[in-house]
Amino acid sequence: MKRQIINYETLLKVTKAMSLTTDPEKVIQITVESVRDTLGIKGCALFLINHKNNQLEVAASFGLSEVYLNKGPISSLHSIAKSLTEGPVAIYDVTDDPRIQYAEAAKSEGIVSILSVPIYVRGQIIGAMRVYTSEHWEFTLEDVNFVQALGQIAGILIDLSRLIQGQQEYIEVLTTMKETRDM
Repeated sequence: MKRQIINYETLLKVTKAMSLTTDPEKVIQITVESVRDTLGIKGCALFLINHKNNQLEVAASFGLSEVYLNKGPISSLHSIAKSLTEGPVAIYDVTDDPRIQYAEAAKSEGIVSILSVPIYVRGQIIGAMRVYTSEHWEFTLEDVNFVQALGQIAGILIDLSRLIQGQQEYIEVLTTMKETRDM
């Protein structure tokens, strides 16, 4: 029961942060920090898919070194790819799993297990949230659901910020057109 209370407290913390700021980067950072702290794991990262080159790009991370984060391009087609097409993927041992693109870098970072969950917006996958442990971890359904819930909250916020940005650009274009016409 204690773990569920912690998860609800984390959900409240993240949703409160969403309501208090218009900066999506800040909320996404709070999200990855909250996941790491709540589960007591090594690190957490949120990736967005760059559809031009099919790579996952780090949007926010916590608990992982810059060396690990900059290890090389992460292919959305090869690096735990099934988490983007079939749903959550848990890897018990990164040193013995062909789905890991940079197994040696993970080992050097002290990563032992990984959970990767997709982030959906309007039925489309926009990225993944991944949690990293420093010991072998058998992820429970509760762990998976918790990470997925926070990933979805982050996805909604990303989508909302894109809509707001598009609306602001639309207003600027209309204002420029009106000013040009009035001259």
